[in-house]
Amino acid sequence: MKQYQLGEFEEIVMLTIAILNNEAYSVSIKDEIEARLSRTVSMGALHTALKRLEDKSYLKSYAGEATTERAGRPKQYFELTALGKKALRHAKETRDELWQAIPKTVFPITLAH
Repeated sequence: MKQYQLGEFEEIVMLTIAILNNEAYSVSIKDEIEARLSRTVSMGALHTALKRLEDKSYLKSYAGEATTERAGRPKQYFELTALGKKALRHAKETRDELWQAIPKTVFPITLAH
């Protein structure tokens, strides 16, 4: 379904938000992606993806507590919406179906998850 289409980076961002659960704010998302995938992430690209995902109603954000180390500014936290969870499930199911359709002669050894 076209309504659930996600780009690769969008999917990675959403999965990372799910992993971080209640601790998903831009710096923690960036750090988690870089640590897990050994992939450099620019804050600009991350903020663009977060905005795009919010515009699609896949994410919602909320302000945390203001802190002195942030000069009184609150962190902006992100969480998946019900629609975002449906989009991620759809992406996983689609990928699983495609992987299962590959002839065993192409990948004769079962791939570990």
